[in-house]
Amino acid sequence: MRRPLIAASAVLLAASLVACTGDDDPADAGDDAEATAAALVEGLGSGRFDDLVFVDATPADVATDYASVVEGMGDLEPAVELGGVEADGDTAAATISWSWPLVSDDDEGDAEPWAYETEVALEQVDDEWQVAWGHQVVEPTLNANSVLDTTSVAATRGDILGANGVALVTERPVVRVGIDRSQVPAAQAGASAAALARLVGVDVGPYRTQVEGAGPKAFVEAITFRRDDVPRGVPAGVRGIAGAITISGEAPLAPTRDFAAPILGTVGPVTAEMIADEPDRYEAGDVAGLSGLQARYDEQLQGEQGVVVNAVGSDGRERELYRAGGGEGAALQLTLDERLQSEAESLLADVGPASAVVAVRPSDGAILAAANGPGNGGQNLATFGQYAPGSTFKSVSGLALLRRGLTPDSPVDCTTTIDVDGRDFKNYDDYPAGGTGTIPFRTAMANSCNTAFIAERGRLRDGDLAAAAATLGLGIDHDLGFPAYFGQVDPPTTETGRAADMIGQGTILASPMVMATVIASIQQGSTVVPRLVQSVDVAVPAEATPLTAGEAEQLRSLLRGVVTDGSGRALAGLPGPEVIAKTGTAEFDDGGQIRTHAWMIAAQGDLAVAVFVGEGASGSRTAGPIIEAFLRAAR
Repeated sequence: MRRPLIAASAVLLAASLVACTGDDDPADAGDDAEATAAALVEGLGSGRFDDLVFVDATPADVATDYASVVEGMGDLEPAVELGGVEADGDTAAATISWSWPLVSDDDEGDAEPWAYETEVALEQVDDEWQVAWGHQVVEPTLNANSVLDTTSVAATRGDILGANGVALVTERPVVRVGIDRSQVPAAQAGASAAALARLVGVDVGPYRTQVEGAGPKAFVEAITFRRDDVPRGVPAGVRGIAGAITISGEAPLAPTRDFAAPILGTVGPVTAEMIADEPDRYEAGDVAGLSGLQARYDEQLQGEQGVVVNAVGSDGRERELYRAGGGEGAALQLTLDERLQSEAESLLADVGPASAVVAVRPSDGAILAAANGPGNGGQNLATFGQYAPGSTFKSVSGLALLRRGLTPDSPVDCTTTIDVDGRDFKNYDDYPAGGTGTIPFRTAMANSCNTAFIAERGRLRDGDLAAAAATLGLGIDHDLGFPAYFGQVDPPTTETGRAADMIGQGTILASPMVMATVIASIQQGSTVVPRLVQSVDVAVPAEATPLTAGEAEQLRSLLRGVVTDGSGRALAGLPGPEVIAKTGTAEFDDGGQIRTHAWMIAAQGDLAVAVFVGEGASGSRTAGPIIEAFLRAAR
C-alpha cells in the first residue's frame, strides 16, 4: 500500500550557499542579504532561528509560529533550498524552493512531491539584514491566520466483476457499530463495551479488552452490518449504551453475505501476522484482502492511498492546496454469472451435509457458478473438494474402454456381484432387477452397472484410465489463479484397486469443478479447461490426448441413454436441447459406518453442471432434484 506520509530528510544547501559568499560561519550571515537568506533556509530545516534578526519579531516567536504553521504536516520534513537573491539598496528578495515528500519511495516515481516556491523580503537596518517573517514564507497563499494541514485520502478498492461486467463485489452501504471512547469516561468504557458486545453478538472479553486499551479519542468497531441487515433492536439498544454509536458508510461487499463467499474471500483490517510478513506494504490500520480472491489479488484490487494538503484558517475552513494519490484499484474480472450463482446457492440452502454446485460453459470453459452449501463450514469444496466421484467417473472409464475396442452396442456381463481377489463388488441398492445379465454396454452405462465395468477392466493397459481422464480434463493440474483441484488417477497397486478405479473409487479423487469439466468436455467434443479469472490464460496441456469426434459422439450417445433409459430419467422432460447425464454414488467410511456421497453431472446446450452432496441416498435421488431445478432455472 502506498504510504502518503513518510518522513524524509531535509535537503539543506545553506552551507554551500554561505560558502559562495566567502563567509564560512552562519553566525556572521547578517553581513549580506544572501548569507542571511541562506541562514533562514537552514532555520526552516531545523526549526531554529537563533542566528537571525527579524522585523518586528524575535527568533523565539518565529520558531513558535513556524512550528504552528507546519504542525499539521505531521512527520513530513520539507526539502528547502535557496534560489536567487536580488538586492536593491537596503532591500532584497530571496526565492525559496520547497518540496514536501507526499509519496513513499516505493512508488517508483508515480507521483511528484508537492513542490513550489515562496519569496521572503529582507531589509537592511543599521548595516544588518533582517527577515520579514510571515506565513507566506512557508506557502505563498497563506495569510497570517492560516496554517498547513494534511488529510489522508482512503484508497478505493477495485470491484470484482462477474459475467457481463456485473459488479459482484463493490462498495455497498453498511452500518458500523462500536464505542466512541471520546463519549464515555475511561472508568465506564469496559462496561459499555461488554454491553455492546452482548447486544450485537460478538465475544465480550476480546472486545472489552480492545476498547479499554484504545486511545481516548478512538472509535472501536464491534461489528459491521449491511445497511438492510441491521437486526431489530440494535439501533435502540445502541442509544442506551454510553459511548456506543453507529456510523453509516460503505464497504466492498458481494450481493449477499454468503454469495460465493469461500471463493471471493473477505476484506478487513490487516493482521499482526500480515504486518510482520510484509512490513513495507502493510501497517496497523490498513485494510486489505484477508482470504480468497480478495487476498490473492489484493495488490491489484487495493487502491492507492493518498493525501490532501489544505490551508486551514482560524475558523476551521479548509482550502485545498495539493492532492496526491488516492487512486482506485483495478477491477478483477471473473466469469461467475450472478443469477446462476445465486440460484445454485438457493438450491443448496437447505442441504444439511457438505454440498456444491458447479456450472461450466463448455464452449469456453467459463465457470458460471461455483456454489458451496452451508454444510461446508465455509470451505470451498466446489472447486477444491477432494472426493471419490463414484459412478460419474464411468464417463471416463467408458472413454478408456471405447478406446480399447468396446462400442456402445458391445455385449457386457452385468452380474449381481463380481469377486476380485476375494472382494465382492456389487451394484447399488436400487439397481433395476431386470438390468442384469448380458446387456449392451450402453445399457450398462445407462443403469450404471458396476460389475460390468469391473469385468471389462482387463481390456485396459496401464495408463489408459489416466489418459482418458486427462482427455476429459481430469488429473492434470493447472494454475487457474484460484484454488482448484483437478483430481487424481493414480496407478492402482492391487487388482481390487484396479477394479475400484473403474467405478470411481479406489485411488480416484475429483472435485465438483473437475467433474463439471468432464461432462463439459464430452458435450463440447474437446478437452475443456475451466476458467474463472479472466486475466489468467488457460490452455489444454500437451499431454492430454485429444478427444476425437467419434469418441465424443459415442460418449454423448451413452450419456444420453442415462437420461432416456437409465438412472437420469428425471431429466428427460426438461425443455430445450437434449440433456446428457451421469449419476454416481461413492462409498466412504464414517467412523466405521459406510455412507455414500451423492453425485450427478449433466450437460444441456452450452451448459455443464455437477452436483455433489456429501451424504445422500443416491445420485439420482439426492443430487438429481438439485441438478434438474438448476437446469430449469438456467434457461
